[in-house]
Amino acid sequence: MIIEMKNIRKSFGSNDVLKDVSITLKGGEICALLGENGAGKSTLMNILGGVHQMDSGTITVDGQQVVFHTPAQSQEAGIAFIHQELNLINDLPIYENMFLGRELKTKRGSLDLKRMYKETEEMFQKMNVDLDPNTMVQDLDSSYKQIVEICKAMMTNASIIIMDEPTTSLTDQEIERVFTMMKSMKEHDVGIIFISHKLKEVMEVCDRYLVLRDGNLVSEGKVSDVTTNDLARHMVGYDVRTEPLLREKRLGSEVLRVEHLSSAKTFRDISFSIKAGEIVGVTGLLGDGRSELFQSIFGAEKVSSGKIYLNGNEVKITSTTKAIREGIAYLPRNRKENAIIKDMDIYENVSIVTWPHFSRRGIINTKKHQEVFEEHKKTLRIKMGKLTDSITSLSGGNQQKVVLAKWLAANPKLLILDNPTQGVDVGAKEDIYDIILKLAEEDIAVVVLSSEANEIIRVCDRALVMYHGVIQGELTGESMNEHNIMSLATGGLVT
Repeated sequence: MIIEMKNIRKSFGSNDVLKDVSITLKGGEICALLGENGAGKSTLMNILGGVHQMDSGTITVDGQQVVFHTPAQSQEAGIAFIHQELNLINDLPIYENMFLGRELKTKRGSLDLKRMYKETEEMFQKMNVDLDPNTMVQDLDSSYKQIVEICKAMMTNASIIIMDEPTTSLTDQEIERVFTMMKSMKEHDVGIIFISHKLKEVMEVCDRYLVLRDGNLVSEGKVSDVTTNDLARHMVGYDVRTEPLLREKRLGSEVLRVEHLSSAKTFRDISFSIKAGEIVGVTGLLGDGRSELFQSIFGAEKVSSGKIYLNGNEVKITSTTKAIREGIAYLPRNRKENAIIKDMDIYENVSIVTWPHFSRRGIINTKKHQEVFEEHKKTLRIKMGKLTDSITSLSGGNQQKVVLAKWLAANPKLLILDNPTQGVDVGAKEDIYDIILKLAEEDIAVVVLSSEANEIIRVCDRALVMYHGVIQGELTGESMNEHNIMSLATGGLVT
């Protein structure tokens, strides 16, 4: 299959998202689609996927001009779309989610649940995925939800598959599994459009690249002809730093200490402390329990035993409201489910946590609140229209920045960032890293939860590596490298 998109233009109100973009996509190749958040990548693919309609331009499939008014029309043409924000129904088991919109039926017209279960099981075996098709989606970790989405797209026998940030919440092992499957599909003449901010992955798995910047196609070519630094420069228009972010540490008094903290299922006997001005990384593999541990410290999950101390005093954090009052902020990893409220606009999303901070006698000082947000908007370089625009009008990365701005406005003493650069481009990553360093300089204790070893190494003073719910080891200085992190994350020791 060959798809040509010519002279595509698309605007949302006064915002020109795509400006005369022309690209070609072929079966049997893996093509990276790159660009900063808000560059127009998702919009271009949403037009191809029938989610949005272009203002002008043409799309041809194997020489025949087509117009996709709905996602169903795009799917009928052999195009499958794995969206950045997952489209699964939590209240259904996996195997029913796998066949949403194309349910298998018996001769009598009822749902053929047995065959749907069997075909799901066969797909999981083919991909070496250890999941029971009968599991409810609501019981899955976000990374496994992503795996289900990928398998679901692969079951449609599409000729072109669009993958919008498919590896964002996956572990290295799962990413390798997905890459193996992608290479296998390529051999069967399936074309893959791979949207990612992880440039190392692009270099590993892609044949060709296309770079959008501010709605224009600014560069394209073979991946073998460029480096990650070249791609980063094309994306943002300037050279991007890659070296560790060294800083002069000035640690203050202890902010948080936990002693022998355990939960019923996910972590046990956890003890550590963090001081003001310190950046501590917590990493590991899928199922290590780090998110559940810090959700418990934030009052969102229960602990079965152990003690939590803030500024030297033992506290019982029974709710997230109490945690916020105590000066704790938590940016969750799953933006769609836990961080944004889709029915609210940008300003409502950014202000909902901090209304008490900007109110007096029950009246909110909206002007002051907006001034604070404007400062964070500039620092984080958030690309947006009006404050009253829907939060869903922003790209995923800009939504992430809004969530970060929301918590920064709360002036926390302890800031917990769970995958803070998830779905964020290389330029925006640097902005967020700068913010983290600046917060540490302002005597805030920062915890960074991340699956990316490089991220931990670049920004953190030390790393706690978890394995199956326990802290397997602590790394600092030169010992904080990828080899040692992976060794501890898989249950080994540092040699």
